[in-house]
Amino acid sequence: MRLALPDHLAAIVALTTDAYARYTALFGAPPIPVTEDYGPRIERGEVWLLESGPELAGLIVLERHEHHAMIFSVAVAPAFQGRKLGIALLNFADEQARSWGVPEVRLYTNSLMERNIALYSAYGYRETGRRANPYRPGWTLVDMVKPVKKAA
Repeated sequence: MRLALPDHLAAIVALTTDAYARYTALFGAPPIPVTEDYGPRIERGEVWLLESGPELAGLIVLERHEHHAMIFSVAVAPAFQGRKLGIALLNFADEQARSWGVPEVRLYTNSLMERNIALYSAYGYRETGRRANPYRPGWTLVDMVKPVKKAA
C-alpha cells in the first residue's frame, strides 16, 4: 500500500469507474465515488493504492477524523476482483485507524449494494442506520461501523 500522488489521478478515476460500473448500470447513474474529484483527496493524503506488480489493483479512500476513520470508497479493479483484495483494503483501514488512535472505522454504502453490505457485515461491521442520500434524491445510504481492536 502506498499513498497516491497527483500523477496517479487518471488511474484512480479509471479504476473507480471500472470497479463501480455494475452499480452505475443498477442505479441508472454513477455512484458518488465515480463522480468524486480525487485531486483534493490525494492532496490531503486520503487515497491509498494497492498494486499488483506494475498494475493498480485497488484503492481505498480513508478519511481521518477526531474519533474515527471514515472509508469513503473501496475499489478493486475488475481484473483483480475475487482475490480478497477488498478484505486487504479493509484490513489496511483497520491498521490505519489503530495507528491514528481512533476506536472505530465507519463507512456508508448504497442500500442497493447488498453484496457489499453482506461483505462488510461478515467482516465485522454492523449497520447503525439508514438515511436519505443528500446528493441523490431517492437513494438510501446504509451507515456501518466496526470497532478497531487495539494492538496486542
